[in-house]
Amino acid sequence: MSNNNRREAELLHGWRQATPARIALGRYGSGMPTRAHLDFQLAHAQARDAVHSELDLSQLTELLSEPALTVRSAAADRSVYLKRPDLGRILADNQDLQYGPYDAAIILADGLSASAILAHGATIAKEVRRLLEGWNVAPFVIAEQARVALGDDIAVRLGAKLAIVLIGERPGLSAADSVGAYLTWSPRRGRVDSQRNCVSNIRSPNGLPPQIGAANIAWLARNAKERQMTGVGLKDDFSDQYRIKSEGARIKHSEPDA
Repeated sequence: MSNNNRREAELLHGWRQATPARIALGRYGSGMPTRAHLDFQLAHAQARDAVHSELDLSQLTELLSEPALTVRSAAADRSVYLKRPDLGRILADNQDLQYGPYDAAIILADGLSASAILAHGATIAKEVRRLLEGWNVAPFVIAEQARVALGDDIAVRLGAKLAIVLIGERPGLSAADSVGAYLTWSPRRGRVDSQRNCVSNIRSPNGLPPQIGAANIAWLARNAKERQMTGVGLKDDFSDQYRIKSEGARIKHSEPDA
């Protein structure tokens, strides 16, 4: 191998180690190598499974180690949920939630990846509640066939000032188990994306570790309570003391079709 080829190989190897994106796959004739093709097919199948999978309520409750309130959106089943995003944003009729009032409600929603919530949701939820010591936090709520905005309806029924929605994000071809956390101050039906904050790509490995994600969520929650707002008015302005970063993490202010 020539020096130029060796340097190119080392460079491409470094890029592959730095990102889960599919780069420098090589080729075999006019097509991809067999391994790269099979890896792509596997990732595509995992993404499809995540989108269509149903949430295992008993398993998630067991992971939470305590009883949780359970609700459903107006989407009757998974097929309707995927075809009618609007129905996933409102509660089904006759959902009984006892009014608090509460400082915050933590909602674990299946979203577009129930497997993500099963993998990381309980860890994040329990750590966020621990970090919000002194807050009057509502009992955990598990929401099925849920979009982000369903948290507004739930928080209103509970009388919560802040809705924290942990939801399975839309799977990609490099991540089918990513959780997003959406915070909405003074939640009510009709809130728009710019009125929310989001900590995204919470997963382990290759994302924002759940413990660090929970710390970022708690930081935003405390500042939302202090400033009485979320969304574009609550910027990512962590001080050096509280700033927490991790490769692959991002904080944003919009809803990714969840």
